[in-house]
Amino acid sequence: MSRPRTRAEYLARLVPPSVAGLNRRSLLAGAAGSTALLGTGLLAGCGSDSGGSDAKTVSLGSNQSDPKPKEVVAKVVDGFQTSSGLQVAVNTVDHNTFQENINNYLQGKPDDVFMWFAGYRMRFFAARGLAGDLSDVWGKLSGMSDAFRKASTGDDGKQYFVPSSYYPWAVFYRKSVWQQNGYQVPKTLDDLTALAGEMKKDGLTPIAFADKDGWPAMGTFDILNLRINGYQFHIDLMAGKESWTSDKVKKVFDTWRGLLPLHQPDSLGRTWQEAAQSLQQKKSGMYLLGLFVGQQFDGDDLADLDFFTFPEIDPAIGAKALDAPIDGYMMARKPKQEANARKLLEYVGSKAAADITVKNDPSTLVANSEADTSGYSALQKKAAELVGSATEIAQFLDRDTRPDFASTVIIPALQQFIKDPKDIDGLTSSIENQKKSIFTD
Repeated sequence: MSRPRTRAEYLARLVPPSVAGLNRRSLLAGAAGSTALLGTGLLAGCGSDSGGSDAKTVSLGSNQSDPKPKEVVAKVVDGFQTSSGLQVAVNTVDHNTFQENINNYLQGKPDDVFMWFAGYRMRFFAARGLAGDLSDVWGKLSGMSDAFRKASTGDDGKQYFVPSSYYPWAVFYRKSVWQQNGYQVPKTLDDLTALAGEMKKDGLTPIAFADKDGWPAMGTFDILNLRINGYQFHIDLMAGKESWTSDKVKKVFDTWRGLLPLHQPDSLGRTWQEAAQSLQQKKSGMYLLGLFVGQQFDGDDLADLDFFTFPEIDPAIGAKALDAPIDGYMMARKPKQEANARKLLEYVGSKAAADITVKNDPSTLVANSEADTSGYSALQKKAAELVGSATEIAQFLDRDTRPDFASTVIIPALQQFIKDPKDIDGLTSSIENQKKSIFTD
């Protein structure tokens, strides 16, 4: 199923009237003529029925569809099955498809446990009664910091999420390419622009870039807004408390417009994996992405990967804030095998599961502080230090705001900007007008 293109279509895919807390009148009014979509969709039927009669099973909805993370999930599941005697039915769906159709999935036949994200998007579904209370699971977890507990807590003070891993967004590059050309890590935006000019002269595309799937460009908006306007303004903007027509937001887009010629062209037809491969192949000099970029590197190439945090734009704001999203697991509101689901959730948040992840995935950091991280690569250690030194941490644009706003407004707006960055006034006015209708719902 494609991404919802309108507010009405989004609402039609959202929550059935039977769910407590739903404003049924606004749903039906906003989705007139589209109610046939309820209960349908690519993910709605993906939940496993295997737990219905077999008390020794539990189902897991996974969005880890790329080869490396899929392999890691399989190893974690094997560890759980061995220790518990239970069997896990893993239902893997393409990451982007999973994310875009999560509403149908949760109001259809979801798996007992499913993968999701911390932040606003977790609280959004918890508040709508689409996730199970995991406060008792948290009572059995150790090695989880207060920060991770807070990131797992809903608006009602209960926990609905078990963190497993996290990763910072930064500007990645190949050390050998930089050493060969004598490049230095930029400290300011002017330094970055000058460096990009040198890369162009050396035959490199300065900044790898891709936005076919809609979400990668959000990382660029995030970091520019954090550097230009600061963390609190960014979070308030995501929460609908600040205006998109303000001069502050327009400055973000104007700065981005000046940087676009330094980016890989035709980005709307390119996946993040393809952009990462241009960095791996030494065709691009830099790439702003999450630590998971390492999934496209192996062996010596992975050891050649390094990063720096996006440079300072305003000295008064500095360069200490960053995106560092937290991934993890949630439970369906009515799992078929609830007891087994809670056992699985306790395991995926444990030291044992974290140790398996450390041994098998060099492209992420584990949430459990008791894990043996001696196996971290130099890149992972540096990433952990970066997150530890950050003064403020955002979860990423589509996790820090309403999912309907991110999907139906921000994704098409950013893609339109990339395609034609001239009309910033018109772009920001359109976003603000649509924001008002969504956040006042």
